[in-house]
Amino acid sequence: MGTPDDRYDVIVIGVGGMGSATTAHLARRGLDVLGLERYDIPHTSGSSHGITRIIRRAYYEHPSYIPLVERAYELWDDLAERTGRDVIHRTGSIDAGAEDDIVFEGSLESCERYDIPHEVLTSREVTERFPGYQLPEDHLAVYQPDGGFVVPEQAIVAHVEQAQAAGGEIRARERVDGWTDTADGSVRVETDRGTYEAAKLVLAAGAWNAKFADALEGLAVPERQVLAWFQPETPSRFEPDQFPVWNLSVPEGRFYGLPIYDVPGMKLGRYHHRDERVDPDDYETDPQPEDERILREFAENYFPEGAGPTMRLATCMFTNSPDEHFILDTLPDYPQVVVGAGFSGHGFKFASAIGEVLADLATESETEHSIEMFSLERFDGG
Repeated sequence: MGTPDDRYDVIVIGVGGMGSATTAHLARRGLDVLGLERYDIPHTSGSSHGITRIIRRAYYEHPSYIPLVERAYELWDDLAERTGRDVIHRTGSIDAGAEDDIVFEGSLESCERYDIPHEVLTSREVTERFPGYQLPEDHLAVYQPDGGFVVPEQAIVAHVEQAQAAGGEIRARERVDGWTDTADGSVRVETDRGTYEAAKLVLAAGAWNAKFADALEGLAVPERQVLAWFQPETPSRFEPDQFPVWNLSVPEGRFYGLPIYDVPGMKLGRYHHRDERVDPDDYETDPQPEDERILREFAENYFPEGAGPTMRLATCMFTNSPDEHFILDTLPDYPQVVVGAGFSGHGFKFASAIGEVLADLATESETEHSIEMFSLERFDGG
């Protein structure tokens, strides 16, 4: 690698949801930080786009996420107040499934353990309150009034503006080619435009993270995902004040969706859409007829009034860890390199708080947040 053009306290690779939040937290702490992004800010080539992203306090994935999502709510509200951008909207949330299904059972457990205000509703009660829903008769739902959505593009821009206002430097359209450690324990980063050094490095490159760290090979695996927006027959029933965000477990799989916002159509997707592991630099980015068929058949069964004409289809990527829990740690052989990876399709809601965690690890090598379950060590010997 060449001679460094500039020296920083911290370099962040990737300025999407997690990277933008990390640069903002670092810059506001007075650090000299550089954020490097190979695409635009914001962009649609990775995982941090899609107009709306669910946020919910009820958390069936694991109750240990609750303290982190509580902090995320605080930080999203703070970001909105500081910037004047509407980055978070509260619509309520529905987590529904059979009584013994993890989506319902796990959400209820998290609410009860952490005293989160909620209601348990039958399928009929859900439809009476929110007519856009037509869930199976045997389904139960956890309704949590504080659920809603984060606006990802606005959130990224807000965090970037906060970083820049605090003296941080952001460079878009600059591809990172690689990094190495140096004799003094620093990190040198080579891009297609220059060479930079820093005391610490944060990998927040989403689906590209494994290309920058051998330790993430097989632990942060990109997967192709497709989303659809269908125009409802009665749009008013699918507006944010009438249609909570939702997670639904049915025989066809686990699906999620959001109300109409900013563009026409109810938004929905299927977790692990077609189980397609991909190379983020070489995969089918155009939605295909089969992608639309999967989502339309689901909508016709469970949200029939929302299954009107297709308004929009879009691809993105999940980056899955083996257990679908996050990876928040330093690299085993490089303690100066911090990693935020493996968000497995449910990470964006936490971005404001994960930025704080990654900034903690980069500056203090520890954090007050409980992140033991997100350690790389859990995969040792597995």
